[in-house]
This record gives sequence, structure tokens and C-alpha cells, in this order.
Amino acid sequence: MTHVSPAGKQPDSSGTGPSAAGKALYGGTGSRRITVRDIASAKERGEKWPMLTAYDAMTASVFDEAGIPVMLVGDSMGNCHLGYESTVPVTMDEITILSAAVVRGTKRALIVGDLPFGSYQEGPVQALRSATRLVKEAGVGAVKLEGGERSADQIQLLVESGIPVMAHVGLTPQSVHAYGGYPVQGRGEEAAQQLLRDAKAVQDAGAFAVVLETVPAEVAGEVTRSLHIPTVGIGAGPDCDAQVLVWTDMAGLTAGRVPRFVKQYAQLRQTLGDAARAYAEDVVGGAYPAAEHSFR
Repeated sequence: MTHVSPAGKQPDSSGTGPSAAGKALYGGTGSRRITVRDIASAKERGEKWPMLTAYDAMTASVFDEAGIPVMLVGDSMGNCHLGYESTVPVTMDEITILSAAVVRGTKRALIVGDLPFGSYQEGPVQALRSATRLVKEAGVGAVKLEGGERSADQIQLLVESGIPVMAHVGLTPQSVHAYGGYPVQGRGEEAAQQLLRDAKAVQDAGAFAVVLETVPAEVAGEVTRSLHIPTVGIGAGPDCDAQVLVWTDMAGLTAGRVPRFVKQYAQLRQTLGDAARAYAEDVVGGAYPAAEHSFR
């Protein structure tokens, strides 16, 4: 919620007042959390910004200190945190607990909580009940849900009820069984036009941003130019207003193949494995704990 001073003035974005962003989302400074109003301003000035997933307080605090302006507590936790084969089994209880942890671990970032499969498909009332829980119990600043035209009614009610919504079109992982996998979406004229209709539908319903997942770069660029709300790309090329990655993919913690669109900026799986082996060898060999690790 945007704070209004007693004099009725909105917070400034000069970097000297109470703005969370200090003009820029990434690299800005301020004393409050980033809001959807800051996201809209970034679109107006053509600023690109990064988003990462987060699932625990400690990792989220690292990303917050690094200046990541928006974090998604995604149902991708099912694959990379909870050990499920897909996002489908993730529950509201799991999303709520982990979202609350991320909120507690951060001070500046806008935290977006995912609505998991089965928590909004029944209709707007169910969506409002689920989103309200994330806002009240976890303290998130916004929620995300999948679907374009088919989810417009849910988005409209949430926004009218005061809950900011990030939409998600293109490849929607909760529909993995319907897709039979994770195919690229929006290929061909008809599919591209449907993607554009979906993006405009969520915009018209009041979404403050829309994720475009696994779609041709040219199509994502056209959608981005057609909307006044920012697009967040994941496998959608360079023309989106923002980019998001699952943090375990970005940091090289994920085992096996990663999607084509992933760029790994570290190799944490190797680093953690090396640390675990070094620790184990010290224990087995009697080098740990040494005198400096013991009490007298």
C-alpha cells in the first residue's frame, strides 16, 4: 500500500526522501518497500529491471542486499525446493509459509507470492480467498497467477479488492499435463495473436505486470510494445521490460540440464559439494574440530 503523508503528498523518488527506489528499481535507495507504483514508473522511463525467485529468509536477504527489486516466491519451489516433479502439487500452506519467510528476510524488495494450482481455478471468489491469505498471513505485496483471458475475472476481483496482481501467460507450468510437457508458446500467427489477446486481457483486468514465459522473442517484443504495463520475460528474449530466473538455475545449483534461456552466473552446486567434502574429510581425519573450535 502506498503511504500518503498527512499533507496528501505521495512519496518522492529523488533518492533523498522515503522512496524505496530512489529513481531506479535496481541500484536505487530508500527506506520503504518497492510498490507497484514504482514498477509502473520504471515502465514509463524505460528502465529494465531484474526479478529472482526466493524461497527462504536467508537467500532472500542476500538478494535484497544485492538490490534485486522484485522477488517471486514461485510455485517453482515444487521443483527446486520441495522435491516434486512439477509445480502442480504445491499447496497454499507451503506457499504461505515460504512467502512469510521471504518477507521476513527482506526490507526493500516487492515480494510477489504465487497462487498455486487449484487455489484460484474455481473462480474469482476462491482466488480472492487464496490471495487474501497470502497478503494477511505472509505479508506479500502482490500475488501472481497463471492464465490470460481465462483468468481475467479473477484478476479483476483481486485488483478491485486492493490486491495487486502479476499475471502470467505463454507457457504456464501449472498446465504441464495439458501441454504434455513445456513447449514454446506463441509460435505461428494464430498462437501469437492469442498470446497478445491474453496479455491485453490481463492488462485490462488490472494486472500491474505480466510474465511472458517461453515464447518467441519477436512475439514477446510485439506484446511488450503493445502494453502499458511491464512485461517480465523468462525465455522470452531481450525486449521485455524485465527478466526473471529461478534462482537455483541462475546460480548453478540445479542439477542436470537447465532450460535454454538460463544463464548460470555461478556454480554453487560444485562449490557446496566441495565444501561438504572438505568438511567430511576434516571430520574423518580428525582435523575438525581443532583447538580453536573447542571451549575451555
